[in-house]
Amino acid sequence: MTAWTPDELNRIETTDELDIVPLREDGTERGATTIWVVRDGDDLFVRAVRGRGGAWYRHATARHEGQIRSGGVTKDVTLVEEGDATVNDRLDTAYRTKYRSYSSAYVDPVVADTARAATLKLVPR
Repeated sequence: MTAWTPDELNRIETTDELDIVPLREDGTERGATTIWVVRDGDDLFVRAVRGRGGAWYRHATARHEGQIRSGGVTKDVTLVEEGDATVNDRLDTAYRTKYRSYSSAYVDPVVADTARAATLKLVPR
């Protein structure tokens, strides 16, 4: 397993949006979904606002592999479900901080229990 480079982390962290492209069971790409991304230390995380039942999340967790595109970075990733409450608390703070210029109508759903339950760590491969 590889790690994010400092340059990749900085470029993705300073970009508001990330395109995530889950892989189908046969390894082909599904369509991209544009979502928000946050950094916690040397890790990157995304959440599904519609929760575990949302279409892109279901597709992403069927194989746990995909590709991300953000800030000029394109990377194949493993999608690891993150259920640790302490990590999710830090991510709530990261989302509120990074997206503070957006209306609470957009930010609140990303830090709600439904989205917290659908948190994925992006691990480069």
